Amino acid sequence: MKLSIHTIATSKTINRKRKRIGRGNASGHGTYSGRGQKGQNARAGVSNLKRLGMKQVLLRTPKKRGFTSLRPKKQVVNLARLNEAFKEKAIVSPESLLKKGLIGTLNKEVKILGQGTLIINKLTFKDVAVSASAADQIKKSNGKIVK
Repeated sequence: MKLSIHTIATSKTINRKRKRIGRGNASGHGTYSGRGQKGQNARAGVSNLKRLGMKQVLLRTPKKRGFTSLRPKKQVVNLARLNEAFKEKAIVSPESLLKKGLIGTLNKEVKILGQGTLIINKLTFKDVAVSASAADQIKKSNGKIVK
């Protein structure tokens, strides 16, 4: 059979009207409105999830507790780790830190923390946040912080 505009059949369910409940006995869904007689499910205020047997599933799922900040946390790198990865007069930027494997992504900000001691001299820090203790050590080792 060839597919033409006159041979396309409509779906049987496409023109079906929705079931209107509680509109008198003549409609066939009056009096108890499809809920049967008495019992918990016949009353108002019963959650449909409870009727479908979902209550246990709801109780089993863990709730998300605590506080989640809208601002993502910065990726932190300690000065001690920079000693292993960089040489003298190198530029420390998010791109170079990513290449060395010290951070995971460029989408989050980077902060240099002052844990450990900086042995390498004359490092230039570009586009990274620096803590106060780290800034002191960078200045002692003749380094620069460029914003």
